[in-house]
Amino acid sequence: MARTPLGARLPDFPWDTLDAAKERAQAHPDGIVNLSVGTPVDAVAPGIQLALAEAAAEPGYPPTMGTRQLRSAIVAALGRRYNMTSLVPDAVLPVIGTKEAIAQLPGLLGIRGGFVVIPEIAYPTYEVAALLGDNRVLRADSLLKIGPERPDLLFLNSPSNPTGKVLGVDHLRKVVGWARERGVIVASDECYLGLGWDDDNEPVSILDPRVCDGDHTGLIAIHSLSKTSNLASYRGGYLAGDPELIAELLEVRKHAGLMVPGPVQAAMVAALEDDEQEAAQKLRYARRRAVLLRALVEAGFTVDDSEAGLYLWATRGEDCRATVDALAELGILVAPGDFYGPRGKQHIRMALTGTDERVDAAARRLATLG
Repeated sequence: MARTPLGARLPDFPWDTLDAAKERAQAHPDGIVNLSVGTPVDAVAPGIQLALAEAAAEPGYPPTMGTRQLRSAIVAALGRRYNMTSLVPDAVLPVIGTKEAIAQLPGLLGIRGGFVVIPEIAYPTYEVAALLGDNRVLRADSLLKIGPERPDLLFLNSPSNPTGKVLGVDHLRKVVGWARERGVIVASDECYLGLGWDDDNEPVSILDPRVCDGDHTGLIAIHSLSKTSNLASYRGGYLAGDPELIAELLEVRKHAGLMVPGPVQAAMVAALEDDEQEAAQKLRYARRRAVLLRALVEAGFTVDDSEAGLYLWATRGEDCRATVDALAELGILVAPGDFYGPRGKQHIRMALTGTDERVDAAARRLATLG
């Protein structure tokens, strides 16, 4: 029987299509301003670095379920920062970065050859997660669009990557109620929950009691320290929610050897216990966001949604690839909206993850855009 390479089932890796635009942007006399990816550029807080170093001599295998200190720190931080008040240490699980966790989630839950729903404009890894298990994928923001068939898994993303859109309490309650009536697992990617910019529309977790009434059955919240604490290189993420689903994932991850390195677990504890470093990083992003938002609007862009997160979702009313090319001529590299689905084909995603100097350079260049 002929073997079908796993990669053949997947779409092309989106960022590979940006090579030509990146080359043009790099040719700018003042250098490239790369705002195409959400990778942190600011230093990890000293206390987190120290915690990593102090744990570096530990030679043994780390616990897949996380140390007791880490699980307690996750529960405390989620309650303190995001109003998740019904969690217990057995209902959380550290993971080796949330991209890995998302990509493997359907498979680890035993969902193969099934039906997975993802947002219409979506982080590409949701589709990849479904396809890795030979699952059928439907892009749907409306429950009505799903129809009578019961999905095995539904991905939510609020605040959204790439749009920055925030789903309110009423919307999330409706989704939870609908899913529970049908026995559908809901996985809510909340990696940008701590980066809300609109006081009248603060992001809320699917595990907030206003959404789920304190009942986490069938719910998994996906969280990361990559964005709010600059720990992308540490690969420090975690899941929280339904204790039975978390226990199921833990059992499979133990068999597969999927464990967060011990020193990283210690660093995660330090990050989760230090709200000041998280607040300081949010202020850095707020400043950069203000600069780029003003520059985009003054350059004739319309910025849609962008209520939270690390991105501005902008359009000039043209094909996104034309906008990418125009900005590349100015030495600015952004992500085209078609990375995230057909509905994004007239938008670009501009990240806030440039240094202050590079963000200021981008603003000056946008002022020259014809």
